[in-house]
Amino acid sequence: MDDQNKNLILATALSFLVILVWFILFPPPEPDTQPDSLPPAQSTQIESDGTATVPTTPADRQVAPETDTREDALADAPRIPVMTDRVSGSISLLGGRIDDLSLNDYRVTQDPDAEIVKMLSPVGTPDAYYALYGWAPGGGLDPASVPGPNTLWSVAQGDALGVDSPVTLSWDNGVGQTFTRTIEIDEDYLFTITQSVANTGNAPVTVAPYGVLARHGEPSDLRNFFILHEGVVAMADGELTETDWSDMPDFEFSERERARAEVTQVTQNGWIGFTDHFWMSTLIPAPGSAFKSVAKYDERRDIYQAETVMPTQTVAPGTSVTVTSQLFAGAKEWEAIRNYQSAGVEGFIDSIDWGWFFFLTKPIFWLLHELNLLIGNMGWAIIGLTLIIKAILFPLAYKSYVSMAKMKELQPQMEKLKEEAGDDRQKMQQGMMELYKREKVNPAAGCLPILLQIPIFFSLYKVIFVTIELRHAPFFGPFQDLSAPDPTSIMNLFGLLPFEGPEPTSILALIFIGILPLLLGISMWLQQKLNPAPTDPTQQMIFAWMPWVFMFMLGSFASGLVVYWIANNTITFAQQYLIMRSQGYTPDVFGNIKGSFKRKAGEDAEK
Repeated sequence: MDDQNKNLILATALSFLVILVWFILFPPPEPDTQPDSLPPAQSTQIESDGTATVPTTPADRQVAPETDTREDALADAPRIPVMTDRVSGSISLLGGRIDDLSLNDYRVTQDPDAEIVKMLSPVGTPDAYYALYGWAPGGGLDPASVPGPNTLWSVAQGDALGVDSPVTLSWDNGVGQTFTRTIEIDEDYLFTITQSVANTGNAPVTVAPYGVLARHGEPSDLRNFFILHEGVVAMADGELTETDWSDMPDFEFSERERARAEVTQVTQNGWIGFTDHFWMSTLIPAPGSAFKSVAKYDERRDIYQAETVMPTQTVAPGTSVTVTSQLFAGAKEWEAIRNYQSAGVEGFIDSIDWGWFFFLTKPIFWLLHELNLLIGNMGWAIIGLTLIIKAILFPLAYKSYVSMAKMKELQPQMEKLKEEAGDDRQKMQQGMMELYKREKVNPAAGCLPILLQIPIFFSLYKVIFVTIELRHAPFFGPFQDLSAPDPTSIMNLFGLLPFEGPEPTSILALIFIGILPLLLGISMWLQQKLNPAPTDPTQQMIFAWMPWVFMFMLGSFASGLVVYWIANNTITFAQQYLIMRSQGYTPDVFGNIKGSFKRKAGEDAEK
């Protein structure tokens, strides 16, 4: 076995091994059998004994009573409509809670008549999920004197919430304090909540403003996949923290929080919330302000909470205090989140799960996003991305392919060294090293371009899987969702026969693959034919099986990833062919193909 074939076998076997291990340990998730978010069901109700617990102020050691909300009271409470181009829903005047929000631009499936994605849902519906705001009582006030989840607010201004149309809620506690809450929303997914308290009493009072996000039970549409984070995501003074849903019940029990909780004191900038596959809700205090960040799990009622509690404020008689914070509730769109970060939400772009290879995933996504804006088609953007990556790596590839061409020229000298060395392996190795040094050939040069593709492949896989921009992104024809596996199948001749192919979740889908995996296998096979088949039987077997193993192994991966791999193989074939010709070696592709079939026919005849 010559060193060129050794290096090629080593590189391809190593890349195959890494991808195979990844595939076995972390198989690609099955396509959704449940929608991304379930609309409220008419026939199925979840029993609930209340809403989120109310935070307590740092100065108040008395534990506030739990607040129960009856579903009938919530259902009967008046609501304020929320309507913009991008979101729709309502705000309940019971607690002033933001608990009904749908994302107008997204549907649970690609069916034009499918339900709009439901982001927030009130207590009493499946997957109840809502935001609460209020004031925790300190000195001079008891819990009944501050607005909580059961407070019935009145509308002071505005009939409906929309862009440039804020609403203001008001509540008088009857003992000298008037609370107001103004809610605004921008053209995307950001609510601005301004809370005020005016003290007309005779004594000072102390209060601490808070915000709460609550979810009743784990989400029903969890992906539970290693490559994706779902659960709490928080930023505290530049440090990002991600906590899975399954880890929250393992928090230490906090007597003060009355639940299992993890508390972080933020001194300047931060935010906390819940992230799903494509959607996120986040509490964002004003930049530059200190607050207490809390991730909490109430195991008695199976409620998950994220909280921000501001420092205690003293409101003297005849004065008022105003605090402004924000709530993000919507799709994790890179451009929108980046704009919010530019506007002052520190580190907000990291709420998207970029993973360990963030130094690759971030620039890869940025380039893919810009190409999509330029071209208008995500499939062609992936092909354009492949071209750019190959152009960046071209100097390295050029050296590699030149070295491989020179290795071909050295083949007669290598054979002569083998004959002279006989069984003396040490003499053979020394002769080879001297030959490489004299001819300035690096036998390992062929490995590096292949090895560099591995982190790029994984990074692109991460980008395609986690970013909403790839969700339901069309290419052409049957390929209308590049984040999903190839929908075509050999079983029905890729749609030519009048019956459906196998279900994507069935074992048959792994066997009766689609047209993209088939093109992947063919492109790898053609790439091999740039060189004559090795004479060693073991090498022949590895080379013969590798394209088809990859074809079936990657058949259930996102079709966008397979498009990348096909484009990469095609460009690599063209580069290698042209560079080898420039070095005086013309690959006999058709001759190598014929030779492989002749060998196969000869082996069958011998049998």
